[in-house]
Amino acid sequence: MSALTWLNSEAFTAFGQKIIWSDAIGNTMGLVALALGWKRSIWTWPTQFLSGAILFVAFAAGHLSGNAGKQVVVMLVALWGWAQWTRGKRQAQDASLAVRFASWRERGLLLGAAAAGTLAVTGLFTLYPWMSWNPLPDAYIFVGTIVAMYAQAKGLVEFWFAWLLVDAVGVPLAFTSGYAFSAFVYVIYGALVLWGAYDWYQRSRTTPAPALEGATA
Repeated sequence: MSALTWLNSEAFTAFGQKIIWSDAIGNTMGLVALALGWKRSIWTWPTQFLSGAILFVAFAAGHLSGNAGKQVVVMLVALWGWAQWTRGKRQAQDASLAVRFASWRERGLLLGAAAAGTLAVTGLFTLYPWMSWNPLPDAYIFVGTIVAMYAQAKGLVEFWFAWLLVDAVGVPLAFTSGYAFSAFVYVIYGALVLWGAYDWYQRSRTTPAPALEGATA
């Protein structure tokens, strides 16, 4: 049995849903990556990259082009975020990455990019139906994930709220697409996101957090 065949084989069944290995392993690694992001560890990025690679296999096998394509972008953004945190991070008092709230201008740009990107990708999926069976939510998750990861790479507290908005659509979409383990992990993501948001919020109030070196504010 090849590695790809094994990754797309059934791992176990839960609540009548077939769970495949790639779905289980990829999402577990994604959960670990989010936890590392909460701790402001640079290892969040290589972990996210590996998670994206494994989930690409899962979604490609399920013919969910939007989610599969999202994982390719996730891997690219993970490499960029890794470089950002490696080259330009500022050190807080405990030698961890300093974080900050976005300016109102940055928030507006993030929201505008999310809205425009979602409309554009929805149009693409509608024009080419083979790319996604559910264009709008698939595009929303695709673009929302990119926005969240970009904000994380910039050290912005708002990245946690972006993940919450992605989860709000990601959970029901994963269930209806037959990826029950993804949906379960998204629920755990939600709890971890709330915890992480509080931690970053507290840190942004107590530690000076200038913008990442080499990155525009």
